[in-house]
Amino acid sequence: MIGRQETVIVLEATIDDMNPEIYSYLLDTLIKKKGALDAYLTPIYMKKNRPANLLSIICREEQLEKLLETVFRETTTLGVRVRKEQRRVLPRSFAIVKTPWGEVKIKIGFLDENKKEIVQYAPEYEACRHISEKHGIPLKEVYNSALQAFVRQKENNQND
Repeated sequence: MIGRQETVIVLEATIDDMNPEIYSYLLDTLIKKKGALDAYLTPIYMKKNRPANLLSIICREEQLEKLLETVFRETTTLGVRVRKEQRRVLPRSFAIVKTPWGEVKIKIGFLDENKKEIVQYAPEYEACRHISEKHGIPLKEVYNSALQAFVRQKENNQND
C-alpha cells in the first residue's frame, strides 16, 4: 500500500455574509492555535447567485469540538457539515540545506515506509520568507536556492 492510511474529519461551512478581512485571521487560528491539519477557502456561488466561500477544515477527531466551537464563534455560519474520510499520506522527513543567506528546512516525501524513493520535496515556506525579508531578496530566489542545494545534497549522498 502506498502511503499510510488514516481517518480524518472534514468540516465544511458555506459563508456568504462575513467581512472578508476576517478569513486570514480565521485560517491562522484554525491551524496554528486550534490544531487543524489544514483549512482553506473555496469561492462558490450560493442560491440566488450570491457569492460566498466554502470553508473546509481537515482535522483529527480529537480536535473536532474545539474546531467546531471556533467556527461558530468566529464566523457567521449557522451550520457545519461533518464527515469522516480516509486519506493517504506519504512518509516524510526533513533535511536542512545551506543557502547563501542561511539554512532552510526541506520537507521530503517518500513513496514507502522504507524511505528509499523520494517523490516530493519542497523548502519550508516560512523559513524562505524569513530569509527573504531579513536580507531583502526575492522569495523565489531563496526558494530556488534551497531547491538547488537539496538536489546537490541528494546527488552527493547517492554518490557516496
